[in-house]
Amino acid sequence: MRITELLTKETIKLNLEADSKNGVIEELVTQLDQAGKLQDKEGYKQAVLDREKQSTTGVGDGIAIPHAKTKAVKNPAIAFGRSSSGVDYESLDGQPSHLVFMIAAPEGADNTHLDALSKLSGYLMRDEVRSKLMKAETVEDILALFNKLEDDEDKQEEKTSSSAPSQKGKILAVTACPTGIAHTYMAADALKEKAKEMGVDIKVETNGSGGAKNVLTQEEIDEAHAIIVAADKQVEMARFRGKHVIEVPVSDGLRKPKELIDRALKQDGPVYSGNGNKSTDGEQGESKQKGRSGFYKHIMNGVSNMLPFVVGGGILIAISFMFGIHSADPNHESYNRFAEALSTIGGGNAFGLMIPVLAGFIALSIADRPGLAPGMVGGFMAAQGGAGFLGGLIAGFLAGYLVVLLKKAFSGLPASLEGIKPVLLYPLFGIFLTGMIMFFLVIDPVKALNDGLSGWLSGLGTGNLVILGIILGGMMAVDMGGPVNKAAFTFGIAMIDSGNFAPHAAIMAGGMVPPLGAALATTFFRNKFTKREREAGITNYIMGASFVTEGAIPFAAADPLRVIPSMIAGSAIAGALAMAFGIGLRAPHGGAFVILFVEGNPLLYVLAIAIGAVVSALLIGFLKKPIKV
Repeated sequence: MRITELLTKETIKLNLEADSKNGVIEELVTQLDQAGKLQDKEGYKQAVLDREKQSTTGVGDGIAIPHAKTKAVKNPAIAFGRSSSGVDYESLDGQPSHLVFMIAAPEGADNTHLDALSKLSGYLMRDEVRSKLMKAETVEDILALFNKLEDDEDKQEEKTSSSAPSQKGKILAVTACPTGIAHTYMAADALKEKAKEMGVDIKVETNGSGGAKNVLTQEEIDEAHAIIVAADKQVEMARFRGKHVIEVPVSDGLRKPKELIDRALKQDGPVYSGNGNKSTDGEQGESKQKGRSGFYKHIMNGVSNMLPFVVGGGILIAISFMFGIHSADPNHESYNRFAEALSTIGGGNAFGLMIPVLAGFIALSIADRPGLAPGMVGGFMAAQGGAGFLGGLIAGFLAGYLVVLLKKAFSGLPASLEGIKPVLLYPLFGIFLTGMIMFFLVIDPVKALNDGLSGWLSGLGTGNLVILGIILGGMMAVDMGGPVNKAAFTFGIAMIDSGNFAPHAAIMAGGMVPPLGAALATTFFRNKFTKREREAGITNYIMGASFVTEGAIPFAAADPLRVIPSMIAGSAIAGALAMAFGIGLRAPHGGAFVILFVEGNPLLYVLAIAIGAVVSALLIGFLKKPIKV
């Protein structure tokens, strides 16, 4: 089916009257309804608005493609509207949209309709097509343009079918978005266009609403140099085992095709070795958190599962201090039974499980379920023996890799013994070997190292503590949730475990600054941000107060050279001030909700965070350029 069978004179409006996103949607829905394409105007409009809530369909480069697939559509159709002045459509690149294509697909739309829609998405990625659409004087000019594009494509396919393959290696890709109408095909065409420009052979499988098209064969996968998976929904991943796979959101396929192809040519992606929908050496959403190695992934699996014990236990301990610093001690005059209960639950039990859970889930990440028991036992030995957080890390990796070796060692046993491996052999030998190595080789030297580190921190003067605060606070803003941020956070937890509470106070102050700084900047320097960024700024007040550093990531990604250094500077200042003011923090998370329970003056801690946020906001405001309207 050709595009012009869906895009007709009756569904084209050369001069949109609306100047807002919702106004444009209303205008084009009305255009479709008047052309007789809808059987329930309000139902279709609501479906389009529901799709917008998932993610904006303003794809950038002056284009928006609102769409919906619903029973409210009578006949499949495309409506086109053009705005000379542009509409703020909350686009991915923050620029106004001039060309708006609204896609109406009935619930039972067949593949021929979806193929036409995918072709439209591809054409819109070309600069010359967008330019001609803006200059077209009549409806007939627009229809003629699409007819010529399809004719030229048919001729091109005949030529390329016999062309020689590229010498750079074959790249394969898969694109998929939740709706499967627009972004899926636009990302595919962006990758194909850029590969053609770079002289790279590529084949792209699209997982659209009509099912998978251009499906990758096993032979092609075996011969591929690397695989790009640009998807916001699950795709079949097991077939890529043993290949370098780069996993990113579908928007990256649309906005960063050259970067992804370059990475694929360099095989800059983990080797996929999983069985489900996730790589064992990498994680989906790579655009937000790139470069995660297996080592980092295993640590984060341990830390993320340990964190609820640390947070819950730490806050309970902090609350117990409201009754007096020694109120949990039965031998002290300020003793309070309820404070003792809080301290026992939080410190004696929740904190007591912290190291075993850390080690157990690191081992689980490495060796799957057989690694859990040896890891937890090794972690418990580290906690009991005074080896602390570092001992738990060692126990987790030790147990995990020992179980991996045991799996290989027992792989030659008769099939009849398969059932006793997970319930007898792995736990018995895993716990034995992990325990013996921890007992004789690990615990004593690590305990000595911990004691030495604690003594060094206790002996630091104010000047050195301020320097440490600068480093730890600044680290929290370097990648906002990435490896550097998590390294600082993990160090803070280790210090809490060893009884030093000042480092984590600096860390939390530094982590709260980036979202708070972004929020303040969007409030006081409104002309430097798009409407969507200003709305996100309001949310960042809450995220910053809650110690969710990741809230600042969209601002950093949009303008990294100006925003990231500004945030690092503010976070470093906040960390330094927290140290200088002598603040200690027993609760590793909670943000504003635990400030009352800090050791030292809570108002000074608030001042440290506020100064850091203001510094970041001022730097961002002065360095960023105004948005062009």
